[in-house]
Amino acid sequence: MKKMILTSLMLLFLCITAFTQGIYDENIDADKQLDSVIEQADKEHKFIFAQVGGNWCKWCLMFNDLVTKNDTIKTLLQKDFIYIHINYSPNNKNEPTMHRLRNPHRFGFPVIVILDSKGQVIHTQNTSYLEEGNAYNVKKVIEFIKNWTPQAVGVSE
Repeated sequence: MKKMILTSLMLLFLCITAFTQGIYDENIDADKQLDSVIEQADKEHKFIFAQVGGNWCKWCLMFNDLVTKNDTIKTLLQKDFIYIHINYSPNNKNEPTMHRLRNPHRFGFPVIVILDSKGQVIHTQNTSYLEEGNAYNVKKVIEFIKNWTPQAVGVSE
């Protein structure tokens, strides 16, 4: 009986640990992360879809869940963007990167920053406009993504 309880507790601990690791890495230098992604975007002729937020943010996790599990959205993002997460948390506010991205955190979280393939900010989006009730509206998210592709803004790379 003790062995079964211990095994159950270990499994519970592993599940909690896996769940709390989240999608944002608090230890990463976001400036270096961004530089690397800009280099990749330039080579691939794509824009950057940067989701700024943190693992502490329920809406951040919900947005990530939607765009990585909805096949239509996932395909749209993969075609024209490199999708990244930029951490903003009490332990690491990544202040130089926030300044570089024109302080998107002023809009709340998550906030989406669209950058061109050279790393220039071309749009910042408060995601509350993409919400409906207690979730994100799939049609609004799809429309938003389509409106900020390189083709939509007239960039032919």
